[in-house]
Amino acid sequence: MPTFAYEAMNQGGQEVKDEIDASSSDDALAKIRNLGYFPTRIREKGGGKAKGAATGKKKKSMNFSIGGVGAGLITQVARQLSTLQDAGLPILRSLNILEEQQKPGLMKNVLMTMSEDIEGGSTLSEACAKHPKAFNHLYVNMVAAGEAGGVLDVILQRLAEFMEKAEKIKKKIKGAMIYPVVVISFSVGIVAGIMIVVIPKFKDIFLDFDVTLPTVTLVLIGVSDWFVHGMPPGWAVILIGPFAAYFLFKLIRTSKGGRFLTDFVALRIPVLGMLVQKTCVARFSRTLGTLISAGVPILEAVTITRETAGNEVYSRALDRVYESIREGESIAAPLRAAKVVDGLVTNMIDVGEETGELDKMLTKVADNYEEEIDVAVASMVSLIEPVMVAVLGGMVGFIVIALFLPLVSLISSVSG
Repeated sequence: MPTFAYEAMNQGGQEVKDEIDASSSDDALAKIRNLGYFPTRIREKGGGKAKGAATGKKKKSMNFSIGGVGAGLITQVARQLSTLQDAGLPILRSLNILEEQQKPGLMKNVLMTMSEDIEGGSTLSEACAKHPKAFNHLYVNMVAAGEAGGVLDVILQRLAEFMEKAEKIKKKIKGAMIYPVVVISFSVGIVAGIMIVVIPKFKDIFLDFDVTLPTVTLVLIGVSDWFVHGMPPGWAVILIGPFAAYFLFKLIRTSKGGRFLTDFVALRIPVLGMLVQKTCVARFSRTLGTLISAGVPILEAVTITRETAGNEVYSRALDRVYESIREGESIAAPLRAAKVVDGLVTNMIDVGEETGELDKMLTKVADNYEEEIDVAVASMVSLIEPVMVAVLGGMVGFIVIALFLPLVSLISSVSG
């Protein structure tokens, strides 16, 4: 029976070189896999060319995909991978299971490529780092910390919980904005229709009867003329304006100064600014606390938190925190000087640094602020409804008064 020399990886990611007797290369591959190894190279002793581990194995084909991977899907994969690791399955087997249950798309391609990388000897964090569209800097570094500490299942669980809470906040804020956006869109459409169709007919009636028009009616007719005959016409401004504003906003945010300006203004907007502030504090507290509890060095944890803060004002504040730590000082002092967090937050961070439980204190700060975000979102929704009713009522009232004042004069003159 021929003897085959092989190179493989064990379940711990260590390289193994050995020999095995088998009737063929396919039989040798099967025997090596039965030993719990992942073969990377095999050749028959006494001659024959070296063969890759894929000998006799059909290479999987990639699926066509467009776009990126949603945060919800990444969160789901992190949770499932954590569960499989906790059950004791090898990482390669876990990825193969996740890949099989994915629908055709980018995530399936990513998991397929990661499986091949790990089978070739890469670690999970190295495989994740090759797919920045799916796994961000935070994800990769936490996985690396879990691998270094031998607690990958625990880290993946914490990462999944972190991502689930972050996604929950986003969904609440987006859900709260759906109702006002829909109502405002329908209202603008109806008012635009009145300006384009109804008002010109009333204008013709007033011109035919040669009625002296009050100021409010002249203003309304002027707005209607702008909607129909303006340069550019009002209907085009209303239709294209939001898209133009969005692209202008994106263009401004391409520069670091532009991002700082827009984020600074957002923090100063009444009501909305408070919500943005609470969201940013909850996010950086949860991120930094999760990284520290995962065993990531403090300077690296602050760097990752800065890159994933999502707000340039807070990123610059974390720059000061980074320099403060490098000089052997505290975290709370630069945050207090930057005035981007409440006194309660800096005091809790102070206590955490003194007691050596900074990660727990940061997690408590995040929990408190997330509860406040829930209350703030509910308050904002309850505030938006009466404001919208008042604004829409004022618009309708203005149109009715502007149209009926000339009609009253017309009726009086006809009666006379």
